[in-house]
Amino acid sequence: MERALELCPQLTVVGVAGPGDTLATDHALEAFELIHEKYPELINCLSTNGLMLREKADRVIAAGVKTVTVTVNAVNPKVLQNICSYIVYNNQYLTGEYAARWLVLAQLAGIEKIAKLGAVVKINTVLIPGVNDSEIGEIARVTAGVGASLINIIPLIPQHDMEKSRPPDCRELNTARQTAEKYLPVFRHCRQCRADACGIPGAGEDLAGKLYGRSESTFSHG
Repeated sequence: MERALELCPQLTVVGVAGPGDTLATDHALEAFELIHEKYPELINCLSTNGLMLREKADRVIAAGVKTVTVTVNAVNPKVLQNICSYIVYNNQYLTGEYAARWLVLAQLAGIEKIAKLGAVVKINTVLIPGVNDSEIGEIARVTAGVGASLINIIPLIPQHDMEKSRPPDCRELNTARQTAEKYLPVFRHCRQCRADACGIPGAGEDLAGKLYGRSESTFSHG
């Protein structure tokens, strides 16, 4: 963080968005605690799948986190099981609809708790044509009901294990955003970025190479 501020003194936000889930271990929270102690003026932001959010909500707030982004790709377990194949919760490996149902309940409970503690909650939803496109309105409605403040609809970027999936076209993306907007304000200024990005988006070079001393290849849907 010291080096990042040397490279770009205008930085006001520090975020952890992956790779991997930020609450799967305590490493991200330990980093936020150190940063909050030394740089209390910075805005700490955390991105998570929400599985452990309720259990760790108090510590998240104590670490100075002001904004929490939760990736919610479906609230119907029958849909979510086609997106999330398994979860690991308290060393239990859960699969199928049972895992999806557990994740949805954990996400909603976590959103509700962290919102009541004062955090601004943004929902990230990856739009996957033919899979969750009919879920967008329900995701926005249900998460708004438990305290979410805005939603970001992100087009799928197919990875190597997703050859059968395709990204949505502009019409599909606009339709999804209009549907979500009935229930939550839609965040429309997102640029998909690497999890190691550093700098001011759209206002100069990405400083990650100078910050870490090497070229990274991480990616974040957050």
